[in-house]
Amino acid sequence: MTSHTPLTVTVERVYDHPEPEPGARIFVDRLWPRGIRKDAFHYDDWAKDLAPSSELRTWYSHEVAHYREFRARYLAELESDSGQEAIARVKDLAAGRPLVLLTAVRDLDHSHAVVLAEFLSQSA
Repeated sequence: MTSHTPLTVTVERVYDHPEPEPGARIFVDRLWPRGIRKDAFHYDDWAKDLAPSSELRTWYSHEVAHYREFRARYLAELESDSGQEAIARVKDLAAGRPLVLLTAVRDLDHSHAVVLAEFLSQSA
């Protein structure tokens, strides 16, 4: 994928759209979502390596007051060598198709998936 190719990235909750849809569907949580059977959930890849580290996830604990700091720390993880490798793999999987990031978090506005979507869109 070249830097001139726009990447369309959306974020959805796994509970809202478990069925197949157009685009590359990438599950971006580190842990499997509760109540979802693997054979009943359509996704193209489980990119655990794009989820925040266990330490960062535990520290954040979805406390909205910590979101700004969480976002900065998570962006630093995405900028790391391993983060950049994972980003490249996901962009290759998308191969010009829309990219749908799937997550189980309740609060999308304060989630890693939204930060990741912005990062992917800006780095396309």
